[in-house]
Amino acid sequence: MKAPWLIVSPSFVKAGGMDEANYELARYLADEGHETHLVGHRAGAELTKLAGIHFHRAPRPAESDFLGEPLLAAIGWWWARAIAARGGRVVVNGGNCPWYDANWVHHVHSTFRPRIPSGRLRRLKNRLQYPLDVAAERRIIPRARIAITCSDLSRRDVIEKLGADPDRVLAVYLGIDPERFRPPTAAERVAARRTIAPLSSGPLIAFVGALGDDRKGFDVLFSAWTRLCPRADWDANLVVIGHGVAMRRWQARAAADGLDARIHFLGFEAAPDFVARTLWGCDLLVLPSRYEGYGRPVQEALCCGIPAIVSRRAGVAEQYPPELAELVLADPENAEALANLMLQWRSRTDYWKEQVAPLASALRRHTWTEMARQIVAIIESRRAPSALVSREDFAA
Repeated sequence: MKAPWLIVSPSFVKAGGMDEANYELARYLADEGHETHLVGHRAGAELTKLAGIHFHRAPRPAESDFLGEPLLAAIGWWWARAIAARGGRVVVNGGNCPWYDANWVHHVHSTFRPRIPSGRLRRLKNRLQYPLDVAAERRIIPRARIAITCSDLSRRDVIEKLGADPDRVLAVYLGIDPERFRPPTAAERVAARRTIAPLSSGPLIAFVGALGDDRKGFDVLFSAWTRLCPRADWDANLVVIGHGVAMRRWQARAAADGLDARIHFLGFEAAPDFVARTLWGCDLLVLPSRYEGYGRPVQEALCCGIPAIVSRRAGVAEQYPPELAELVLADPENAEALANLMLQWRSRTDYWKEQVAPLASALRRHTWTEMARQIVAIIESRRAPSALVSREDFAA
């Protein structure tokens, strides 16, 4: 009989980020015949219906992640003891649960502290939560039997900033759904453009990311955009996919600067195909992140056949071959350099589309199933902990 598994994560849904990655790992384990337990605040109905999946909901008071974190940790710890006692394996994410078997690190808080641009309550919450997140990851991740990161960039951060043993930290890139993220047909592209920017005849440039803080670098992109739009030869429009408390402020600023006709704020829909169908109508993606453990929007755009300008502070940038080096933004604070990169792209759009094709093909081959297979093989190659974690460890 196969050993049971437990994954502790806030969410298991196909909505991007670490939520979908954990969803896909759980699906793979269930497909492989493992009894698979999930502790989280929510899980997709289609996942919980799979044979072998057992979902244990952690309450999320007032729909607050901050208030839900202690409950996620406590319930995760309780189930980790039960699964470990049966010889099973336990996967936690970063500092979300004090268990020291396998830690799948999607984000290293110690690397970058985001600035909250608006909202006193949100800034207060960040002042309270950030030090707690940093303390938890520094206490938990270095003690893991094996830590798995989403990139070599994050692997170095875990080793250098958290003090983890290099021999116990490995990188596995995130996977992709190649059926969803693929080059569109001509009809699909026309339909996508008609939906997102029906009055635009020029190129569409996409930004995908949250607008609640400055980590994704939208402020730098906006500054670059204000440099480009007055030019007679700049005919592109910007499509913003994402939401957050700062979105209305950015909409108001775009209107005040006379750019509301050149920037389309689409918000975000939880439908699994929303991002793909929007990208199908675009010609370039720009992600000038100040820190990105991986950077799924870049991978998704490339898999749709769309060139992507990416910050060197995003883990996915390390997969760019030398011939795509001109699409990497060396300094994510430099709006002028970003504007110049977009101008360079605009002068050779067909060239860059051809140049990214080999990388896009390689990325589409690294599916979610392949990612999960690699992660499970790594964890199973390391012997499971022989002793349970004590209550003192949890209290720490």
